[in-house]
Amino acid sequence: ALRFAEGKRAKTDRLDAGLIARFALMMDDAARPIPNAKAYEIKALSTRRRQLVEMAAAEKVRLKQALDAVVATSCRQMIALLVAERGRVGAQLAAELAAVDGGAECDALLQSIPGIGPATAMALRADLPELGQLDRKAVAHLAGLARHPNQSHTRTGQAHSGGDRPCARAALYMAAISADKGFIAECHAMRTAGKPAKVALIAVARKLVVAANAIVKFGQPWQKPA
Repeated sequence: ALRFAEGKRAKTDRLDAGLIARFALMMDDAARPIPNAKAYEIKALSTRRRQLVEMAAAEKVRLKQALDAVVATSCRQMIALLVAERGRVGAQLAAELAAVDGGAECDALLQSIPGIGPATAMALRADLPELGQLDRKAVAHLAGLARHPNQSHTRTGQAHSGGDRPCARAALYMAAISADKGFIAECHAMRTAGKPAKVALIAVARKLVVAANAIVKFGQPWQKPA
């Protein structure tokens, strides 16, 4: 895209290297550390666990819709297999996270937030290893929970959210349902104002990840605001 924007069509390895160098100079974002092999393994296990959860959920829907006893039996067997494999992968993921320096302390800090249990804490640590290193806006963007405006001239479209950390986003969304009353109060206020339920829950999830980032950064457990 940069090559065409500069009005150039020639393409060689040397020209590409120059384009990449110029693009890097244009970007002023803070450099992110490159994940090591262990971090990639942890994230892969987290992704696989989420896939198994989704497959089991889909199979449960098929079971409800099954009209034939043979098909229903097949669905039950598949659900049992998926649940067992989810447990195995989850245990392996928990073991890998426990081996990380400060893992137990980080788990305790995250689970001090009402609504965040062991599964959510595990997903956050696996999918958002940057927790505690970012500001509130950056961590919300990274988790896919920041609102992105959709506006051009006189047109104002519906804002949306999304990101590349689906495991953390999904876990935080579920945690938002059972979050602290202080968080839920804002959710109810948004619903009263006519906001869709999903938008309100995303707002609660965003507050949860901001709180998680802060307590990991400062090493202090959750304290309910006065």
